[in-house]
Amino acid sequence: MPSLKVFLAALLLGASALAGAAVTGGDTERIRDLASVSGVRENQLIGYGVVVGLDGSGDATNQVQFTGQSVQSLLSQFGVTLPPGVTPQMKNVAAVMVTTSLPAYAQPGQQIDITVSSLGNARSLRGGTLLLTPLRGADGQIYAMAQGNLVVGGAGASAGGSKVAINHLLAGRVPGGATVERAVGNAALEAEYLHLELNTTDFSTARRMAEAINAAQKSPVAEPLDGRVVRVKMPAQGSRVQFIADIESLEVRLEAPPAKVIINARTGSVVINQSVRLGACAVAHGSLSVTVSSTPVVSQPNPLSTGGQTVVAEKADIRIQQGAGTLFNVAPSADLAEIVKSLNVLGASAQDLIGILQAIKAAGALKAELEII
Repeated sequence: MPSLKVFLAALLLGASALAGAAVTGGDTERIRDLASVSGVRENQLIGYGVVVGLDGSGDATNQVQFTGQSVQSLLSQFGVTLPPGVTPQMKNVAAVMVTTSLPAYAQPGQQIDITVSSLGNARSLRGGTLLLTPLRGADGQIYAMAQGNLVVGGAGASAGGSKVAINHLLAGRVPGGATVERAVGNAALEAEYLHLELNTTDFSTARRMAEAINAAQKSPVAEPLDGRVVRVKMPAQGSRVQFIADIESLEVRLEAPPAKVIINARTGSVVINQSVRLGACAVAHGSLSVTVSSTPVVSQPNPLSTGGQTVVAEKADIRIQQGAGTLFNVAPSADLAEIVKSLNVLGASAQDLIGILQAIKAAGALKAELEII
């Protein structure tokens, strides 16, 4: 485990800039980065299709029966009929699911990217071609048609019972592989009010956003409804597109974010923001290491014995070593650089820091919300 000094070096690099931002009242961001226009969103599409042209790496149709049924249904559209009860045995075909997102205001004829993922037991989709596949929305209507050659970023090979693979072979993309057939209606530009939905609930940000809009328009057209939505009255005349574009470009000065310490217990990552405050406390940190070693021991029978056998046994040696737990005095601090400096004094690893921060929080010396993900 690397030293805490190495782990928190990145925090020290930005500490001065963060402290300066706190003095001036916080950073500024554009409204387009803080909120989105209500009703202007993407719509998820999904479809079931068949990929052909695989080099023997497709579904085993004797196990994945719906792949064979799909091929029979496809061939029947071209006048090819198989005898009843006959299932074609193929290796170059795979059943797939096709997914994509229909952008807001997408018009018929536009092309969008699609993702193709294996549904059966195919070994690879590399080199395959997706046949014409309808993509449906949540209402069951067809909004796009997909077809094209797959781009798979992985590669693999197998021989003699051994195989090797690089990246993932069972999912790929078709750039511009779907053509929009139906537009989704959107009345956001025709409404009397424009609703800006914040990405994160924050009453201070909603208030400052409304103030910035009113200052730019020189009239009280914006009003925060709650910590998530700001309502803006649309102009009766002029271009509403230009009006929304001007609002999205406005800069809003943000309040300091809530004090948080984010801990990823799986990776041992610890992130501290500039709003965290540290009270005075004393911390004792010691290390405990357990070493288990095994040595083979051979036991042979006596030279004159009969029926004896040589036996190989193992001798286990277990050692426990505990380091000295020195008591460190952590001074109170309101600056991120000082907090990092105080924690570096402990000399703890990132994994050990998780337990230390939890103990400091329990003692009431950590003035921040401790979130474990």
